[in-house]
Order: sequence, then structure tokens, then C-alpha cells
Amino acid sequence: MDKLVIQGGRPLEGTLPVSGSKNTALPLMAGALLAPGITTIENVPNLRDILTFANILRIAGAHVDYDPAAHHLTIDASRISHPEAPYELVKKMRASFYMLGALLGRAGRARVSLPGGCAWGPRPVDLHLEGLKTFGAEIDLEEGYVVARAPGGRLAGGRFRLEPSSVGATVNLLLGAVRARGTSRIENAAMEPDVVVFGQALQRMGARIEGLGTPTIEVEGVDQLYPIPFRNCPDRIELGTFMIAAAIAGRPGSPVRLTHADPEHLGEAFLDAFRQTGCCVDVGDDVLTVTAPETLRPVSVETAPYPGFPTDLQAQWTVLLARVPGEGFVTDTIYTDRFKHIPELQRMGLRATISGNRVSIRGGQRLQGTKVMSSDLRASVSLVLAGLIAEGETHVLRVYHLDRGYENLEGKLAAAGIAIRREAYDEFAAPSVPEDE
Repeated sequence: MDKLVIQGGRPLEGTLPVSGSKNTALPLMAGALLAPGITTIENVPNLRDILTFANILRIAGAHVDYDPAAHHLTIDASRISHPEAPYELVKKMRASFYMLGALLGRAGRARVSLPGGCAWGPRPVDLHLEGLKTFGAEIDLEEGYVVARAPGGRLAGGRFRLEPSSVGATVNLLLGAVRARGTSRIENAAMEPDVVVFGQALQRMGARIEGLGTPTIEVEGVDQLYPIPFRNCPDRIELGTFMIAAAIAGRPGSPVRLTHADPEHLGEAFLDAFRQTGCCVDVGDDVLTVTAPETLRPVSVETAPYPGFPTDLQAQWTVLLARVPGEGFVTDTIYTDRFKHIPELQRMGLRATISGNRVSIRGGQRLQGTKVMSSDLRASVSLVLAGLIAEGETHVLRVYHLDRGYENLEGKLAAAGIAIRREAYDEFAAPSVPEDE
């Protein structure tokens, strides 16, 4: 198993490139199954989740080629002979549940394992199932699998309201609706850029979709979709993570450039909160520059669906508050128990108290490097951020969580001046016992 070892106190400087969006690439890969023929996707990050999902597509019958160095993915979906997604792969990532909508849309039937994924939070798939039922799917649960069928080979279409709004359910319903016989309406749909960019790709494939980026999406089903070349968008969560890294570890007054970025995808709530900390933010077409101030200001945040403050950036924001003298709060209204990073940060010296879906942080204390354990993707990167500003050496264990969503993080940080390295370690090795003198 791998860990990251960080020597704290080195300033972050220079340039950090932003990779392609994982949360958009995965729906794009699922959408490729809807169009017989060869789809190409550019700017696909080299991540474990991408490789896992590629294998799931192969099991369904698609031919998938991925060049991680070029970030180029080719999917030949001419033949989908086995509309199934097995537990052995689906358990590794929740996004693989997109196969349900994709296979229903392409083959009119699907057998998909109930998903696994990160260790935190109740994230049920009930919305996905109820929505697809409303659109005409017949669904049964058999030994941990969802077995679904579209009578006559295609869904009928329908109207469904998401409560609460959900990115994953919106994507799955779009996958099922674009080839339905009739029209479909998704109410309280997710407005995240991941959904919008995915929907735009479906439109280029021939789908008839209106209302992307609004709470109501209308879909008129079509008989056929066509393969296309498409370029994936930058990862907005990685961009926000790097902005926070520049704020806490950059030299005051020295700009850090974040390239290949799309700042508009972050949403105004995050950008407003970030500017309130005192950081100077200069936004260009695909470059964002962050200049840290001499003293950061504590800014409390509350997560909300897009364009609100992203839940995927709240763990990183707690580290920013740890850096700042004073008290700040992080409230998560999306996932009420997403604070598994807090006990690990407390081991480093963070003063924080969790109360329900809120954590209060008393910042300004110097963090101490130690061994900390990753529990999920965003928690793990928050521990890396803490290591940047901690005294001494921080060992972030179980970074396979990190590898699901951040491409070559240690390489990017090392190129920007951070003392960081990856090492293999034995998770179950007994500690050494000192010899008696």
C-alpha cells in the first residue's frame, strides 16, 4: 500500500496544472454506450476510477483504449453484448451505477450491482430507481443486483421530481431518457457543470435536451444517437483544492498560477468566500492566479447544491480555517456526516468540535506532522493540505482514496516546491520494539 510523506513548511510557488474532470469523464464514458460506433474523449485524467470504469465498459462488450499519457480515450460501442456491471468492479466506485441508465438506454435491459464507494454518508440509489421506474423501467432487486428492463426495448418517458437534487440521479435519468419513446421531464435537476457539460455532449450526439443548467430538464427521446469526438472539461474540485493550497502554503504577495482551469465552473459561492479570506484572485480564460495575503481571514461556509459552496471542498476549507487565527464554521447541508477527516486533523493539533452537520474550528495553532489515515477522497486531500503547513513530517496513509480523484498530485506539488514523495508501506507491519540499553 502507498502513502504520501510531506515535509511541512516549504512554500508553494510557480504553476499547478489542473487535470480533466473525473466527475464529468465518467458520465461521458457511460454516454458513449448509447451510440453504436467509436466515441473519442480528450482530457481524461489518469485515475483509478477511470481505469475501473473502462473495465466495466469492456465487460458490457465495448472496446476501450486509453492512453494515459495523452489523456485520450477511445470507446467503440458498436457491440454491447453483455448488459451487466458486476459487483467486483461496481463496489469500487459509486459512479459505476451510471451503467444502469446507459444500458437501459442502449440495450433496454441491465443487470447492475448495487454500488460501493466512499466510506462516508448515506447516499442511497432510491432516487435513481424510482426515477427510472417513472420513465417506464421494470426493476427488481436480486441478490444485491438491480435487474431492470424496458418493455419493448425502450423506456416510455415520464415526469420525475428529484428530492433532494442529485447529480448522480440526474445523470442516470438523462442516460435513460434520451432514447425513450416519449418525452421526459426531470424536476429539481442538478445544475452542476458536470451535468451541463455531459448534457451538451449528449446534444452533440443527437439528443434533444432543453433546460441544462436549470432546475427543470426536458428531454424528447430520439431513435438514434451518434458517436462524436468530445473534449472533457477541467476538474473544478481540483481547481478549488489548488486555490486553497495556494492560500495556505503560498508566499504572501507571490502569485501561484493554476493553468488549464475553468474558474466559472466553481460557482460564485466558493469564489466569493475565497476572496473574503483576503486572497487576491485574478481570473483569465483558462488560467487563475492566486496571491496569498500576509494574514488570511476566517470565513465560515455552508455547502449547498450548485451554484452554492461545493460539499467536495468543505474538507479542504477546514484546513484553511485551521491556518487562520480566529473561529470559523463549516456546515454541510448535503451530507451531514462528512467529517471523518476531523479526528485525523485533531491528531495533528487541530482544535475543532463537531455538532451535527457543523464543525467549528479555532484556527491559528501550528499543526504537527504525524501519521494520519485517509477515509475518503476529499478527506485524504485535506490531510495532504494539512501536511503542507504542519511542522515536521506528515505521513498520509491509504492514498488509494486520493488516487481515485487526483491525478499525480505528488508530482504536481513537488514541481511547485513542496517536499513530498510517495512510498510503499506495510499496512499490517508490527511496530518495532526498541532494544533495552
